[in-house]
Amino acid sequence: MTSSSEAPLLVTAEMEPETFARLEGLRRRYFPPERNVIPAHVSLFHHLPASEHDAVEAALEVVTEWPAPTLRFTKLRSLGRGMAVDVESPGLAPVHRELSRAFAEWLTPQDRQPFRPHVTLMNKATTEEAKAALAELGAGWSAFDSHAPALLLWRYLGGPWELVRRFPFTGRAG
Repeated sequence: MTSSSEAPLLVTAEMEPETFARLEGLRRRYFPPERNVIPAHVSLFHHLPASEHDAVEAALEVVTEWPAPTLRFTKLRSLGRGMAVDVESPGLAPVHRELSRAFAEWLTPQDRQPFRPHVTLMNKATTEEAKAALAELGAGWSAFDSHAPALLLWRYLGGPWELVRRFPFTGRAG
């Protein structure tokens, strides 16, 4: 296992407590328990080098001077062997763009993909389980609004994540 100081870094958008509790509850309900080792999250970057920790933190400090982005949890979508809720966020997209520029030389192919924020509620289930869950949850699903009060920096520990630091949005540069 990689030591904590060598572990790749991840960046997510924090959700308001009520929103997190709602989506974490759905994740616990639908995600196969043996595979559910991380909390519900909105990923911005999946794998940044630990060796660039200081530069990553410096870039996060800059973008979190902006206002807290709104998050609209819109529709459910199939992932084949799982499902996710899509997130629309006109305020989070420029944060991601700016960080993509700052992290350009370190981005993995996954992190170079177009930004499509979402929260995975189920993954690595059977296609039958995923279809049934999507139908069940979709029957009563309504879009809802929230916001991202902060960005979170994590270390990937071979499955679980370790929270490194919270970067609250301040609105000072807004």
